[in-house]
This record gives sequence, structure tokens and C-alpha cells, in this order.
Amino acid sequence: MIQELYQKAMRYAGEKHAHQTVPGTKANYLLHISNVTMEVIIAHKMDPCFDLGFAVEMAILHDTIEDTDASWEEIREIFGEGVADGVQALTKNQTIESKSEQLVDSLNRIKQLDKEVGLVKLADRITNLQAPPNEWSNEKITKYQVEATLILHELNESNVYLSARLQKKINEYSKYIKE
Repeated sequence: MIQELYQKAMRYAGEKHAHQTVPGTKANYLLHISNVTMEVIIAHKMDPCFDLGFAVEMAILHDTIEDTDASWEEIREIFGEGVADGVQALTKNQTIESKSEQLVDSLNRIKQLDKEVGLVKLADRITNLQAPPNEWSNEKITKYQVEATLILHELNESNVYLSARLQKKINEYSKYIKE
């Protein structure tokens, strides 16, 4: 059942991200994870054309390899190879120097997998397009908005509902550019 998948993945993510906060806040990182998962669940309610359990597991675990000591092997052992492959694709390759090239590399890997991986990336960026940290410059805010546009362009066929949500968030994000 989906509830068991959710609880198992959330417990694992909660332990792995235990000391991490949402950048620019004091909020525990599980806030971000639960927001991404909520976007996935609502997208499924709007159009149930994807494997919700698979997508929820990846939504909850999407940052574990990138931000914690979790490994692909550990995630495969606990959650299965499909989830581990999806989480790995959602993880930036830190051996690539340029952040923009890291994003392109990740998007290319995501597009080779099931649509659930792409829709988790859409949900992740939707969630990240909330108010940026106060210390972000206009240049960084604009760059983040441009990256979101690239994500939308590359993954827009993953989910119609989430693509429309991301486009709306991209449009609204301009309000954070300081004059």
C-alpha cells in the first residue's frame, strides 16, 4: 500500500536528512521533501496516469544521494533498483565542474528513465521556486529562473499538470528580483 511505501521512505529520509535544514530557513529539510511529495500526490489526483507509489518513493528520497551519506547501493537494497536509478538520475554529478552542465547531465539521465523521474524533478523545482534566501543576488535569482525554464523545456512531457504548475511558478518568480 502507498501508506507503507510513504512511511518507509519518509523514515529513511528523516534519518538521513536529520540535521539538514531548508536553505535560508530554520525549517527541517523534511519540509521540502513533504512539499515535493505533495506536488506528486496532487498531480496523480489530477491525472492518475503514472505509478504513484514509485513516484512518491523517489519524491521522498530525491536528495538522499546528493545531500547525505546514502548510496545508490543502499537505496537499491532497501527500495529497489528502479527507485535507486531514479534518485541517482535526480542527483547532480559533482565531478562535473559547471553547475549548468551538472543540470544538463542530470536532465539527460532523467529523460532516459520512466516519466515518474521527470515529474519528480518538475515537482522539486516547483517547490524550490518559493521565496529565495535573502542573501541571493538578482543574478542568482535570475539564473535559478532560467534553470527552471530549462527543466520545464526538457521535461514538460513528464506530466501536463506539473508542467503547467512549473510554468506558473516561473512566471511568478520574477517578483523576487530586487529593483
